Amino acid sequence: MTLTIASILAESAVRYADNTAVVLGDLRITYAQLWGHAKQYAAVLRENGVKEGDKVALLLPNTPHFPLAYFGTLALGAVVVPVHALPKAEEIEYVLTDSGASVLVCAAPLLAEGTKGAELAGVPVLAVMDGGDASVTRIDTLALSARPIDAVVPREPSDTAVVLYTSGTTGKPKGAEISHLNVIMNVVVSAQHSFDIDSTDVVLGCLPLFHTFGQTCCMNTAFYVGAAVVLLPRFDGNTALDLLVDEQCTIFMGVPTMYVGLIEAAKTNPKRPTLKSALSGGAALPVAVLERFAEVFGTQVLEGYGLSETSPVATFNQKSFPPVAGTVGKTIWGVEVEIAKAEVDERIELLPTGELGEIVVRGHNVFKGYLNKPEATAAAIVDGWFRTGDLGTKDEQGYVRILDRKKDMVIRGGYNVYPRDVEEVLLRHPGVGQVAVIGLPDPRSGEEDCAVVIKDGEVTEEEIIAYGKEHLAAYKYPRRVIFV
Repeated sequence: MTLTIASILAESAVRYADNTAVVLGDLRITYAQLWGHAKQYAAVLRENGVKEGDKVALLLPNTPHFPLAYFGTLALGAVVVPVHALPKAEEIEYVLTDSGASVLVCAAPLLAEGTKGAELAGVPVLAVMDGGDASVTRIDTLALSARPIDAVVPREPSDTAVVLYTSGTTGKPKGAEISHLNVIMNVVVSAQHSFDIDSTDVVLGCLPLFHTFGQTCCMNTAFYVGAAVVLLPRFDGNTALDLLVDEQCTIFMGVPTMYVGLIEAAKTNPKRPTLKSALSGGAALPVAVLERFAEVFGTQVLEGYGLSETSPVATFNQKSFPPVAGTVGKTIWGVEVEIAKAEVDERIELLPTGELGEIVVRGHNVFKGYLNKPEATAAAIVDGWFRTGDLGTKDEQGYVRILDRKKDMVIRGGYNVYPRDVEEVLLRHPGVGQVAVIGLPDPRSGEEDCAVVIKDGEVTEEEIIAYGKEHLAAYKYPRRVIFV
């Protein structure tokens, strides 16, 4: 049996040949054109020594060059290693060295740090876009005259397709190995069971494509059904709002800060899109933001949950079930999500319904492991379950609620304080725009919770503390407030 992510674009190039696949400004690229160009990119990569199983690092923003290099790499049977688009040379060097990348494909605006990092790692660079060092070979220029590869290199379902670097909370980033099966199952399940998306839709692609949310949920799922993706290289609330309306977007996918950005933009920008769906992930969406977005745009935000290690979606407020605000929905098709004792590391002890514990995941979406890190893999995947490090609950109807990261919990005077509990309350104060609750050392209580606040109007530290005291238990409300 063979299976490759490259088939997502290859199939749609036949089924939806003349449909628009990608939009960037005035540029429109059809599915047939995108796949044809991707095969030309593959030819240039092969001419530069890339072969089956090699790692190809991509340091690219949200432009058509990303899907071209991504699918060109996969068509060769090689492995994609996305690199965060705002790193320094040392960070790039680490990813290139740790992954064993054989080449770096880098956008011209990022060449200053990209070439430094590549030189430190001893890795050659191929550039895309105008404005870079003329001495660096241009893959996009060479691809224009390259003969497309004749056939896609077949892969096994369990073969590694993508290595996603996750920062975690301690130490160096780890490379999560994601298989072809992981991604394709996530895409198919998202398209057929979770998202309301088809070939008539237009998706605003402002999520970074180097991130699993943008890469799999936005790009790959849209490509699978033949929808159009409108690319936005750098998110700005006002620009995004303009694009949603001007390009007649029907689906918006974003992280919570993007929803906040759209709400802020709407204060001065009168444009309002007609959205069929608004999907949120990447971090917990405050209920106050969800409610405000619905008020301003008339669309309910559907929240999901996942991680790089779960390819990424594990739960979602799916179209088959009534959405429940404040939850991340139910487990997706073919996957199990349960709650386990967080304090037990060496085995999985599942808890009864409704109890608070660590969210664990088992199913087709769980990654293969961390590249060259067997001990970290063994600690993360226990008894076949992936330990997410997130605390939450699961109710009798199967809806999952995320409370916090296990390591973010503040222990105040022996009591557990979960930052999200406090943040949800403080966000309801009219003077609070955004807030993050952290723990600070305290000689009396061990830790004291502190609210870091971005104002939305005039408000004082005393007012926020008083508001917290009124609405939260005595051990929960913050005793300190820092304005940023």
